[in-house]
Amino acid sequence: MLWRYAVILMITVLSGCASTGDWSSDTPTRQDPRASKAKRVNLQNQSVSELYAPSSNLWIRIRDGFEMKPMNTPLEIEQVRWLSARPDYVHRSMARSSRYLFYIVQEVNARNMPTEIALLPFVESAFVTNAKSSAKAMGLWQFMPATGKDFQLTQNVFRDERRDVLQSTDAALDYLQRLYKQFGSWDLALAAYNWGAGNVSKAQKRNLAAGLPTDYLSLKMPNETRNYVPKLMAYRQIVLDPQAYGIVLPDLENHPYFVAVDVGSDIDVALVIKLSEIPEDEFHSLNPSFNKPVILSNANQQILLPFGHAEVFQENLKKYTKPLSSWSAVQVTKTESVDQAAKTLGVDVDTLRTVNSIPKGMRIRAGSTVLVPKTHQRPGDISVALAENGSLNLDKSAPKNCAKGTKCVAAKTGKGAAKGNSSANKAATQHKSASTGLAKSAKNGSSNTASSTPKTSTSKGASKLQ
Repeated sequence: MLWRYAVILMITVLSGCASTGDWSSDTPTRQDPRASKAKRVNLQNQSVSELYAPSSNLWIRIRDGFEMKPMNTPLEIEQVRWLSARPDYVHRSMARSSRYLFYIVQEVNARNMPTEIALLPFVESAFVTNAKSSAKAMGLWQFMPATGKDFQLTQNVFRDERRDVLQSTDAALDYLQRLYKQFGSWDLALAAYNWGAGNVSKAQKRNLAAGLPTDYLSLKMPNETRNYVPKLMAYRQIVLDPQAYGIVLPDLENHPYFVAVDVGSDIDVALVIKLSEIPEDEFHSLNPSFNKPVILSNANQQILLPFGHAEVFQENLKKYTKPLSSWSAVQVTKTESVDQAAKTLGVDVDTLRTVNSIPKGMRIRAGSTVLVPKTHQRPGDISVALAENGSLNLDKSAPKNCAKGTKCVAAKTGKGAAKGNSSANKAATQHKSASTGLAKSAKNGSSNTASSTPKTSTSKGASKLQ
């Protein structure tokens, strides 16, 4: 069976659901158009184990899809030597990729793109899903805030889809296809992904004016971009012939690692981890976009679970009779301190500060969305309006010695949802890679949790537009 998308699991009929959160097919859910084309499995009459793929080895499938020609330049040879001299680093990156590569390869194949593109997260983030660059690029594909918004990746108080495995992959491939259409070459499309389409176009115009060629190797560009495609080609060489470089690739089955469960009611992250019987770090590795301890049904979200644990989650959820969610959200109507807001909302001040990650010495600005414990006065799921548009904006508190009646203005600092509505054309100059710091971002093991965000550095020569 050929797959267009990784398997998406929808629990269509669940008997015995918790009275406080019905996940049955009678509950209307807002479907993501990007998920509507995906294959789904009805666990009432199908078995997940019935799913299969044409080959048992994903690496073979990747090699069979290679289309880009090696450059065979000194830069590429240097990158291959760098990687082959660090087998432990390569192995950690490869081990992390095992969660995501099948899905990415599926998407790349569905678009008839060369499978070298599926290896690009090795360069961008070393497959650390919550990697963050010094220029604020995030996720496997290292989207900048503005570029993410241009590709409809939600960034708000509840989630950052630049870290979402499904959404960011879809957006990155859209972006790369657009750049390929613009430049007619995967080398130049990749250069534009790293440096910005505007910068690549300007470099081409300079070469044309000087009577020079306009291909990747002929353009003058920052060192990070100059090394960008050679790094990808180095990974290509290692995947093509790992033994030649003393590298042992992990066994990867040509089979989904995860399935996705539609969210029908708000549910606590801790409860999902408990009912699916997986380690916390495994959950966060697959679901790094969640910013809060609750997953929202009205945010059009899906939960990724390891292949064998979706049925475990289903069975345990059927038996669960307690509330699914312990959190609600409210919009603050006036600017006030955390202490004042806690009093107004009737919640514990430490809980309000901790769950909303509010530093001391800050006030909550009017219009902000804050997470609060669910009560009888605040029942039900968090609304669509807050789920889609919730933001947290803070002001510095006024100095204590600011006397009443005097003009004492506190400096303002916004925190929370990303601002700005740049155009699609701007996006072509705003993507910022973290490839020069991928070794640092991947240094500490194979797991990545929401509480620990590796940071990746960026070269001085590349664009820092946001």
